[in-house]
Amino acid sequence: MTINVPNILSLTRILLTPLFVICVMRGLFPLALVIFTIAGISDALDGFIARYFNQRTVLGTYLDPIADKILLMSAFISLAILQIIPPWLTVVVISRDIFIVIGYAIFEITDMRHRIEVKPSIVSKFTTVAQLTSVFFALLNPDVYAELRLKIFLYWLTAGLTIMSGLHYIYKGMKILQDSDD
Repeated sequence: MTINVPNILSLTRILLTPLFVICVMRGLFPLALVIFTIAGISDALDGFIARYFNQRTVLGTYLDPIADKILLMSAFISLAILQIIPPWLTVVVISRDIFIVIGYAIFEITDMRHRIEVKPSIVSKFTTVAQLTSVFFALLNPDVYAELRLKIFLYWLTAGLTIMSGLHYIYKGMKILQDSDD
């Protein structure tokens, strides 16, 4: 198991998540925004370092998306509890991640002969950016009615991309299953 800079950044993102949630729940939104921004930058930075300095590891291919999911799920749940982000959007975001994890578990349990590559699709990358942006703007001004038009647009964009990404993963999974039957 290799611990390198990208993996340390992913671990840091995981460790920042409880601190972020505590700040949100206590109404310390400026501090929560700083922590979330640092976590978001670490996400971009770990991918950049892994690719451009050839520091990709098997651990990193799992750790990075896990860190993203922990941070984003915690953010959406916390902000939905406080009624800053609409609960329906939180349900969409979490449902997609649950479907992805269930799909991956099915492939692992059934011992498929096809190696499942843990690699985000382009729509999934846009989805992550939209989700991060939604949380960022919600934290920037947690007043539900502030910048309402922008927030509504952003929430619907995030929901649409999240649903598209989920459907894309379902399609990919079904295709793999269908190909394995041949």
